[in-house]
Amino acid sequence: MKIVGITACSAGIAHTYIAKEKLEQAAKDCGDTIHIETQGTIGTEDALKPEDIKEADIVLLAVDVKVTGRERFKGKKIVQISTDTAIQSPNKLMKKLHSALNVK
Repeated sequence: MKIVGITACSAGIAHTYIAKEKLEQAAKDCGDTIHIETQGTIGTEDALKPEDIKEADIVLLAVDVKVTGRERFKGKKIVQISTDTAIQSPNKLMKKLHSALNVK
């Protein structure tokens, strides 16, 4: 499964980056490809490219605040969760995403 997404927390510091790290590891453990953009206090990092979004099976938004560029995902299946969920249950989340898309 190819996943793209954004992480962003209210402070734009710790949870943004911890959520990204946890999601990347959980996706890797499942054999998935993932590209996460962060929107934090220092701006956008690891920005998603249009081809990344086009090729993605699903968009995962682990956010606690409004993010910029959400219109890029028009027509894509979007799952939005909190950064806390991404940090506390990333493996469970990946299993749910696989179930939702009927991916083994």
